[in-house]
Order: sequence, then structure tokens, then C-alpha cells
Amino acid sequence: MGYKLVLATNNQHKLHEVKEILNPHGITVFSLSDLNLKPEDVEENADTYYGNALIKAQAVAKLTNMPVIADDSGLEVKAMNNLPGLHSARFAEQCGGHANAMQKILAATKEEKSARFVCDIVLLNEEKEPILFESIVDGQIAESPFGEGGFGYDPIFICQATGKTYATMSEEEKNQYSHRGTALKKLIDYLYEKKKISR
Repeated sequence: MGYKLVLATNNQHKLHEVKEILNPHGITVFSLSDLNLKPEDVEENADTYYGNALIKAQAVAKLTNMPVIADDSGLEVKAMNNLPGLHSARFAEQCGGHANAMQKILAATKEEKSARFVCDIVLLNEEKEPILFESIVDGQIAESPFGEGGFGYDPIFICQATGKTYATMSEEEKNQYSHRGTALKKLIDYLYEKKKISR
């Protein structure tokens, strides 16, 4: 028994990560381009991760009857009043890329290094109401970028559970401990409970 869903993103890093986590459980993940879906550009202007994920999922759900998932995530840095948070991607753009954005975060966290990653995943076209799967991973900001793996802010975020930056973890380890990986595990558990997939 298999389960098919659409991931509402054009981010190839995210697509690869989600496929790596869901495929072993009999879940086929389609990208927008796989199905030639071209949702209208949407403005992620909600004031919560859930709201932004819902905006993205709804734009795709208009074009297909298949289950759709979308996520919104962000890095919350205590020394920066939990910024960049919801605006993590925009913050990187405004800084001219993640390398510059990470330098700004490192400069702001000389004294206070607490941080966390938040991920909200929304599933549509499965039940009448949207279903939310949320994960929060506590950690801290590193002294300097460390590691070659991952993407985005991965080289400066030390996961509390492992003591490693995301960028130094193997793909399997990151998928096990990351905010997106643990939120997707909640989705997997939900699909098992609903007997949409089998163990």
C-alpha cells in the first residue's frame, strides 16, 4: 500500500530531504514540476509558521485533489529577540545570502547563544480541515560556521540532542534530529494511525 502526496515547494534541497525521509515508508513525494503544477505566486505574509505553510499549501491544493504538504520553518535566535524566525529566508536575501546572514547572527550572539529551529508542516486534501505537524529543536549558535553538509543556516546551528551542527551530521542523522525531520515523523505516525500506509 502506497501513499502519494505533493510537496508545495520549488526548493530542491527541501524536496530531496523530504523524499529521503518519506520514501522509505511507502510515501511517494511529487514536486510541483513532476505534475506540471504552477500555482500563483503567493505572499507569505502570515504572522505564524502555520499561517505561512497554509498559504503555500492552499495555493497548490487549488490545482490538485492529491494530498498536499507545505512547510514553513525558521531559526529563532534568543539574542536577536527570536529573529530572524518567520523571516529567516528573507533575512538571508536581505543580507545578500546565507553566508552574510550567518556572520550577522554570529556577531549578535557573542554572549547569548541560545537558539531553536521551528518547523510547521500542513497537510491539506486529506481531511476537511488542515492538519498541523509541528516540531521545535533546541540548540545554540556555534562560535563559527562548521561543516560542509546541509544548507541555509545549518553550519551555525548546534542541535542540543547531538552537540553537532546540522552541517556536520550525516544525511541520515540530520533527518533523524532536524526540525523538518521530526515534524515529518509526526506526519508519518499520523498516516500509520489512519492506515494510509502500513508498517
